[in-house]
Amino acid sequence: MTVRRGRADLHIHSMASDGISSTSEILDWAVERTELDVIALTDHERIDAAVAARQMALERGLRVDVIVGEEVTTRGGHLLGLFLERRIRPWASLRDSIAMIHDQGGLAIVAHPLVPYPLCASERSIRRLMESGDPRVQPDGIETFNPTTAGMRWQRRVPPFVAEMGLAAVGNSDSHRAETLGQGYSTFRGSSAEDLRAAILARDTAWHGSFYPWREQLGTFRQQLRKNAAAVRDELRGKVLRTGTGRDLGYPGGRRRPARYDPADEVR
Repeated sequence: MTVRRGRADLHIHSMASDGISSTSEILDWAVERTELDVIALTDHERIDAAVAARQMALERGLRVDVIVGEEVTTRGGHLLGLFLERRIRPWASLRDSIAMIHDQGGLAIVAHPLVPYPLCASERSIRRLMESGDPRVQPDGIETFNPTTAGMRWQRRVPPFVAEMGLAAVGNSDSHRAETLGQGYSTFRGSSAEDLRAAILARDTAWHGSFYPWREQLGTFRQQLRKNAAAVRDELRGKVLRTGTGRDLGYPGGRRRPARYDPADEVR
């Protein structure tokens, strides 16, 4: 008998950073339109929407586990921090950023590696970390599949490199709107967030997915531009009129300044 393995998408952006979907839209889509068991919100340089999404999932009794994550900008490329309780400050070295994630009990996954672009970790930098012999500064896994078409040319190099490094192979969607959740995903033994953590540490994960069409990514980019224009307008209006509000961060209470999760603010 074939036993279904759990599915996880661990690289998702919400309105709190450069995504265009709210936490409610992301949760609803994950539950109703995907077979995902675990998701991680990984907004750039912040965890507030992820914390809100985790609480919302618990309050609603959803079947999907939510991991608090962050996509951290380091001097050596983007890094996914998972199972976080505190934000990781940006622009530290890749080595120090991994250590900061581990120091709070989190897992560190190198995002979209080997692409010759400043926001992507190089093969050389990852090798140096693995050769250091210090587990505190070594990543726990590498994003072996990321469906953005910008990295398509270099994708074939990643799986053998991850196997050589002996790290967990992770597939993610790098989703910026709810409809693309699960475009890339990982499978693992079990179905919970803690099962996933154990699988990553045991290097017992597999990646799956397909690339985004260029047209779809261009459409998302146009939606991001419209969202950004509305955000600037709302921030200016809040400051000029002193309303105590700003741009919509995509979760209940996310318009307040300071923003704070408040389920009473949710409109469903």
